Parts: sequence; C-alpha cells; structure tokens
Amino acid sequence: MVQQSAPLTTRQNQIMEELNSCADEISGQQLHRALIDGSSNMGLTTVYRNLRILQQKGLVRCRNLPTGEALYSPVSRDHHHLTCVDCGQTLILNSCPIENIKLPKTQTKNFQLLFHTLEFFGICKDCHQRQKVN
Repeated sequence: MVQQSAPLTTRQNQIMEELNSCADEISGQQLHRALIDGSSNMGLTTVYRNLRILQQKGLVRCRNLPTGEALYSPVSRDHHHLTCVDCGQTLILNSCPIENIKLPKTQTKNFQLLFHTLEFFGICKDCHQRQKVN
C-alpha cells in the first residue's frame, strides 16, 4: 500500500524507533524530550519537520485533539479514539470500525492512499454528570 520514495534518514529512523517504543501516541514536544534523553541531538523544529515527512511517506499519523495539541503514532498502530470535548479524556477503540470499507475506485484512482484516521467526539460520563449538576 505504501511506496517509499527514498530510504529513511538517520533522524527519521530515530523518530520511528521512538514512536514504535511508545505505548500510545506522543506529542512532538514529548517526542523531542524523549530523543534528547536518549542522546539524540535533534532540535524541536527538526523533529516536527521530519514528522511531516514521515506523514507524507505514510509511516506516521497525526491526531489533533480538541485542545489543538497534535499527537503522533506509527501508521502500523491502527488505533481510533473516542474523545471527550470537555475534559479531553481519550479512549482507544478495540478495533477499526471501517477497516474493511471499500472506497469507490473512480474517486481514488488518482490518489495514493497512505492511511486513515477516525475519531468520535462527545462528552464522557463524568463531564455529562457534572454538566447536569451545574
């Protein structure tokens, strides 16, 4: 499905290794700190630039929270989420509800699909209860 145009650079490999070692998604700043702690001398701008390149190669996905924070994970980790728009609590869905969906070939014939994202937004039980009280 994904065609890599060029081999990954040393920095891109370092980023992929760190993303793969994380249990869940990670922000660009958290990733930067983890790389620095791991003796990788990489600036924050370099981290974000390479995350964008890795997205374009179809290796990294980015999920934006309602707060505006962006979280990154490897595409191979096909997680989808339920996110509370009030407190930001996120729950991972156990499976991908659209995994076997077929897209119309006429609409995708000039488009190389790399990955997909799926998110559901709502109010968690605790926030809903709190809102009812107020």
